[in-house]
Amino acid sequence: MQGELLELKDIRRSYGEGPSSVEVLHGISLTIKRGEMVAIIGPSGSGKSTLMNIIGCLDRPTSGSYEVSGRDTSRMEADELASLRRDFFGFIFQRYLLLSNLNASENVQVPSIYSGYNKSKRAVRADMLLERLGLGERKGYSPSQLSGGQQQRVSIARALMNGGQIILADEPTGALDTKSGSEVMKILTELNAEGHTVILVTHDPRIAAHARRVITIRDGNVVSDELKDKAPEAEKGNSVIKDAGADAIPDIRLKAAWSTSARAYLDRFEEAGAMALRSMISNRMRTLLTMLGIIIGIMAVVMVVALARGASDNIISNISSMGTNTISVMPGERMGDVRSGKVRSLKISDMNALKGQPFVDSVSPVVQSSVLFRRNNIENTGTVYGVSSDYFRVYGMELARGRLFNENEASGDMQVCVIDAKTASSMFPGIDPLGQRIIVKTTPMVVIGVLTDKDIMFRPRDALYVYAPYSTVMHKLSNQDYLSTLIVRIASGFSTPVAEASLTSLLKSRHGRKDFFIQSSDTIMKTISQTTSTFTLLISAIAVISLLVGGIGVMNIMLVSVTERTREIGIRMAVGARQSDIMTQFLIEAVTVCITGGLAGVLLSLIAGKIVTLFFPSVPLSFSALSIIVAVLTSSVIGMVFGFMPARNAARLDPIEALARE
Repeated sequence: MQGELLELKDIRRSYGEGPSSVEVLHGISLTIKRGEMVAIIGPSGSGKSTLMNIIGCLDRPTSGSYEVSGRDTSRMEADELASLRRDFFGFIFQRYLLLSNLNASENVQVPSIYSGYNKSKRAVRADMLLERLGLGERKGYSPSQLSGGQQQRVSIARALMNGGQIILADEPTGALDTKSGSEVMKILTELNAEGHTVILVTHDPRIAAHARRVITIRDGNVVSDELKDKAPEAEKGNSVIKDAGADAIPDIRLKAAWSTSARAYLDRFEEAGAMALRSMISNRMRTLLTMLGIIIGIMAVVMVVALARGASDNIISNISSMGTNTISVMPGERMGDVRSGKVRSLKISDMNALKGQPFVDSVSPVVQSSVLFRRNNIENTGTVYGVSSDYFRVYGMELARGRLFNENEASGDMQVCVIDAKTASSMFPGIDPLGQRIIVKTTPMVVIGVLTDKDIMFRPRDALYVYAPYSTVMHKLSNQDYLSTLIVRIASGFSTPVAEASLTSLLKSRHGRKDFFIQSSDTIMKTISQTTSTFTLLISAIAVISLLVGGIGVMNIMLVSVTERTREIGIRMAVGARQSDIMTQFLIEAVTVCITGGLAGVLLSLIAGKIVTLFFPSVPLSFSALSIIVAVLTSSVIGMVFGFMPARNAARLDPIEALARE
């Protein structure tokens, strides 16, 4: 009992720098032994609270040394000082300093959470402490539902939660009425009698009279240090602390390994998450406005990607419908070659030569011309295509009614044709076109088939199209002996590159030079995919800007939150929270806001997509699971990045300055 517990040597504390510096403590030296009940008394401004803050490791001296059980606190890092506050000291403040969004039992448990104590056991100990202090029936009450005396009892229970070897009470009765103040002092006297070292800071001599040792401070100096012959006895017959039995409330003596165990980290993480959730719920409007920027950003990214993917899938689907593994052979050196109109080397003989090649499934020539269609008094301008019977298979065209012309008709100058659905409705309103005649330019043709209404890639939907035998178009309409295009369908088992190389070699040998160029459906699809991917990336990058704006909003709100909750941060630090605990809590809050906003943005995007599809079915949308995952992960990263600075600012707050702020 007589070992020196605390030792202060020449402690000085100054505020400010340079000429404006003010020294509050002037070289105080004293020792406090284990089991003592000491009162530090002095008028307001004498420096007694500053001294208590230094003793409790809430503040650091400007100079001098302070040792706790022989350990020099000046050499300790912030987390080591937090460990002392958590496992060695127990604080009782004049204003109680309870966390308003926790109930009585949860407030009592806070120090043991940061010590890594078992969750169920700490709840039992907290409830037993409250029961012992006469608050067993009010353990679920919030601080606002308790009287001042009851709140102070909760703070005493909190001070005892981790053992409370040294109880530091700063004006413990200052905010209480006479009766409640008397009960609190009885509790402290009884705790001292049980072996707790109690240090009181007060300006009231009546409160100081409860201590055996009274240290008087005036103007930052110890003016007296009196030790009474006999310590005041606790009133056993009228004890405020209920007798719970010697083993009913076991002291918590934590091993260092406990507080660094995986379970301890998980408990602290859960506590930080719970506090973040409580803060978000208690400030619902602020949280919603914070999320709004993230929600808009996520919606923009997801919808843009869905629109781009939908457009790309639609284009690729149309290309695929024209026939997979197809190659188009066109005159000229490349697409857009101004001299291609003068190149007339593609012939019917080239088509016949290709038909016998093993890599060719089918081949069709194409001769096209814009002409006038007439029937009776109906006239329309459209496009006539001279093709073979394989053409319809290559492009995946289907008949609505009638038949297609055969190969003999295609090569025999037969005056028959197949028309599309738009031509049928325009040229033959109200009648069946099959068997009817239509004059194409100057040549009458009999309609033998009508195609289904289907979009064809790179062809306007409202245009009119007539498909006639290539020989008829070449000899009777265009008067030419060359082809505009050769369409080749690659045989099964041959890859597109092999077919392209073989086709190029064959035609070069026939023409004596390469006066043509080729395009395959694979090449077109790859080009379109690359183009749409680049476009999607560009638009998504623009959309991400809104996410960054939302992230800045999160940072601003979190900075405001840190300012608003400075007192809460100070309380948590006073009961032993590490800097990492404070940072984790605010980071979790920022990340939770962003993830929740991200998920809400994804959900609203899917709902918006359903609405768009319902009212605007022509707008292609294709939602990507990858883009949704990336969007949510991005919102998480934004929460961590933009929440880091506010969290760091919170973690770096000085405990005593945080407690002093209103």
